[in-house]
Amino acid sequence: MSDTLQPVALVTGGARGIGRGIALRLRKDGFKVVIVDIDKAASEALVAESGGEITAIMTDVSDETAVMALFTQINKDFGRLDALINNAGIARAHGVALELLELADWNRLLATNLTGVFLCSKYAIPLLRRQGGSIVNLASTRAFQSEADTEAYSATKGGVVALTHAMAISLGPQIRVNCISPGWIHVTDDPLRPQDHTQHPAGRVGTPEDIAGLVAYLISDQAGFIAGQNLIADGGMTRKMMYD
Repeated sequence: MSDTLQPVALVTGGARGIGRGIALRLRKDGFKVVIVDIDKAASEALVAESGGEITAIMTDVSDETAVMALFTQINKDFGRLDALINNAGIARAHGVALELLELADWNRLLATNLTGVFLCSKYAIPLLRRQGGSIVNLASTRAFQSEADTEAYSATKGGVVALTHAMAISLGPQIRVNCISPGWIHVTDDPLRPQDHTQHPAGRVGTPEDIAGLVAYLISDQAGFIAGQNLIADGGMTRKMMYD
């Protein structure tokens, strides 16, 4: 075992989008960051961008054997884990009409978006307990409001919110568990329209850095009295009455 005095954070789905933003912020904050992803090219690009200061491990979070091996490797390589950020997920919210939704597609989203949170949390517990660590799960405002044909995605994110408060009661006070539900976070190079921003009470669409800052707070000692909560970061959209 290679012990380190530097705190270690694991970010699942850390190669792109929100996960990438979280990984870069935590590295800036002094964490040794390990990202887990199935996108090898994006993972290698982030490692190169960080000058090798971010470690990437290719892992499918829905595969229990792979997840077990992941945490065995983290224990061997670092000897500790201070924060687990369960961000990995299939981000395709829109599917097909419910009567056309294939069970295989339903199960695929469930396995990655919800079971992956369970598996990574389960096998992280011994390491996190040792450090008095923290778990932050990434859900979505779609756990609370919907568009048509989003049943599978919405169900997984609602499950993440419920799993969060259950875990917080079971694992506290040694491990604090919280959840973030992002709204519209712009993670592509596609241009945004002025109305995309102005419809938000906050005046703009969100960025990965917005969520990363909230993660950094929740795993810090400043958030020591926050447990089992779901923090909505959506620019105020879930508080806005919207009628055609």
